[in-house]
Amino acid sequence: MKYLKLFLLLLIFTNCNAQNQADNLLLEKELVSDLSKYPIYPRLVQDNNGVKEWKKEYQYLDSIDIYRITYLSDGLKIRGLMVQPKKEGKYPCIIYNRGGNRDFGSLKIFHGAMTLGQIAKEGYVVIASQYRGNAGSEGKEEFGGKDVNDVTILTEVLKEIEFADTEKIGMYGWSRGGMMTYIALTKTDKIKAAVVGGAISDSEAGIKDRPEMGTGVYAELVPAYETNKEEELEKRSAIKWADKFPKNVPLLILHGNADWRVKPEHSLKLALELEKHRVPYRLIIFEGGDHGIREHKEEVDQQVISWFDKYLKQGAPLPNMEHHGR
Repeated sequence: MKYLKLFLLLLIFTNCNAQNQADNLLLEKELVSDLSKYPIYPRLVQDNNGVKEWKKEYQYLDSIDIYRITYLSDGLKIRGLMVQPKKEGKYPCIIYNRGGNRDFGSLKIFHGAMTLGQIAKEGYVVIASQYRGNAGSEGKEEFGGKDVNDVTILTEVLKEIEFADTEKIGMYGWSRGGMMTYIALTKTDKIKAAVVGGAISDSEAGIKDRPEMGTGVYAELVPAYETNKEEELEKRSAIKWADKFPKNVPLLILHGNADWRVKPEHSLKLALELEKHRVPYRLIIFEGGDHGIREHKEEVDQQVISWFDKYLKQGAPLPNMEHHGR
């Protein structure tokens, strides 16, 4: 009888443990411990009397940890990256949405060290998805379809990260990642502030400017595109449903007016729609800026961090969007 009770207790414990593991969304978290193994390394270091050391602008790499991650989204195993400060604590979070499609724009360790790392060093847990069908992720990419779930589920994945303060989550997307951000904001109430750069807001106009996007991206990735083109493009065009944007999520929109990939009209016209619906936003157009606004990189980085600091760290109140003043 004694052994039977022990067996039953062991069985219950094992089942409970298995259930807890089954409930986890974060399946793997692998520390990238040696950047010298990656092509980015020579760019980051300098030789000092035969010793390799970080260049001054990259010394922050000693203060952050870079991880490869695998998590579940709609039952699919999705790959991504996560970067966080090494110092223990609770940090606000930023979900970063990459641009491009398929391998073009996929996240490399370079992005972990540079793009995500430069945000993480400011005191943020930064997490990013490769999206389904990409970089070893299961499933099929839909360029703004069900793959948006791979982004919104990250608010739940962050709950399994010890350093993450999940009451303070922002979202940051560039180009296609900006489009993903727009859609995600209509599907989750967990985001407190958002930033987009060079973001697609009008898919039909984008195809007119670049017909190869229609034949080489939308037609190949978007389900039922050929038979339901108008509806599928509208789903991916925030300019058509600006009334659905949450009015409690301040949005910073950045665009270069020399951007040929995504014309600045995408952001200018969306801003007018947001204006009609009194959605809190700030639009900054950078003179002579290309798609990545590289000509104004320092200012762009400062604007992004200031926006998230203001609404995530400092908890600034929402702007008064009622017409007012003298």
